[in-house]
Amino acid sequence: MILDKEIETRDPVDQSKEDDRLYRKQIEYLFANSGFYRRRLGEAGFNSAKDVGGLDNIRNLPFTVKDDIRENQASYPPLGDFLAADPKNISRIFSTSGTTGTPCYVALTMSDLQDVWAVNTARSYAAAGFRPSQRLVVAFNAGPFVAGAAYFGFDRLGATVIPVGTGNTERFVRAIQLLGGTGISCTPSYALYLIDWCTERGIDAASLGLTNIVTAGEPGGGDPAIRERVQSAFNCQLREAMGTGDISTSIWGECEHEGGMHFSARGNTHVELIDAETGAPLPWEDGAEGELVYTSLKREAMPVLRMRSRDHVTVNMEPCACGRTTPRIRCIGRTDDMLIVRGVNLFPTAIRSLLNDFRPKVGETFRIRPARKGVSQEPPLPVAIELGEGLDRPPEGLAEEIKTAIRQTLLVTTDVHLVPYGSLPREEYKSKLVDYSAAK
Repeated sequence: MILDKEIETRDPVDQSKEDDRLYRKQIEYLFANSGFYRRRLGEAGFNSAKDVGGLDNIRNLPFTVKDDIRENQASYPPLGDFLAADPKNISRIFSTSGTTGTPCYVALTMSDLQDVWAVNTARSYAAAGFRPSQRLVVAFNAGPFVAGAAYFGFDRLGATVIPVGTGNTERFVRAIQLLGGTGISCTPSYALYLIDWCTERGIDAASLGLTNIVTAGEPGGGDPAIRERVQSAFNCQLREAMGTGDISTSIWGECEHEGGMHFSARGNTHVELIDAETGAPLPWEDGAEGELVYTSLKREAMPVLRMRSRDHVTVNMEPCACGRTTPRIRCIGRTDDMLIVRGVNLFPTAIRSLLNDFRPKVGETFRIRPARKGVSQEPPLPVAIELGEGLDRPPEGLAEEIKTAIRQTLLVTTDVHLVPYGSLPREEYKSKLVDYSAAK
């Protein structure tokens, strides 16, 4: 199902012309209404929208990063002069998790919410398999975090939404059973947690009658091992969607051909691909790898200009049989999770992908347990990996085989500890693949 067929199947050249028109209009809006961007652009030598020009010149503009927003809101509380709309027109204020101690706030006008975020979300989840009138049991809380805005997208899609949120899995399962939920939206971690929860209580996960699951909130839904385990346990289809808090609840959604997630924010957001280390633009070519950068085209309250997402992706530019003409991507990790081990960049998700070669001797759950705090680590890097379900003890030589594979493939020396199945924590929301609890 393509929700907005005219836009989602439009010729990319025609869409580029429309995006350029919207971008110029958004830049004019920023100069008129955003104190933050007037200063930022002025400092970079751009004193008017005419100086900025069109999208073909966007690579010359400065990036925006999360700390810019956090510092601006601290200087001009509570929303900063990053805010570009009249405060009386603000309809929702969400917040980030505030992992550094101070949350960032994301303000939305009703137009931002209904005409941008809800549209993006409805398109991405329609691509991923949700349908009008389908009963959806949703594991995302309605607030305070931006994931709660997904409900407006489900409304736009026309689904029958059953909000449950996290923290009460018994209530979540009963909602599926009693209310006839056939689809659920959750993180990959929660989908795995739900399998174990059902098993521990003698419930056959397949008996819940789900037809599809769409995961979001963290990488993992596209991992073959996770996908196979979830689909096998629930006897249903799993696809993934992805968004980022400062841009939109959902921006990407995977169609039935499962070649990656389609860009679903076309006409509302411009997306670039850059080299994460140099910041240089990268072409959208099949097999390219880089970081996603977003620019608002229609936002009122808090438009962003070249916002670095820290999401690292691989690109699929092959034509898709579904008819959508947008790029497709898989997220391979986030800078927030990345470790540097003696000069080598390591995404925890790379270890998870490598472990697929050792199934079923090992399970899906593992933790990197650095000896010291910080991104930079010295080898060997401690890694705890659960054995596969039903194994009483590690097969001889397995730990050494995994260490060798990690060293040869990822160029990182590790200290692998194989632990019993079920001994590592299960998360109801997002899994923490890096555990600093023992770090000094």
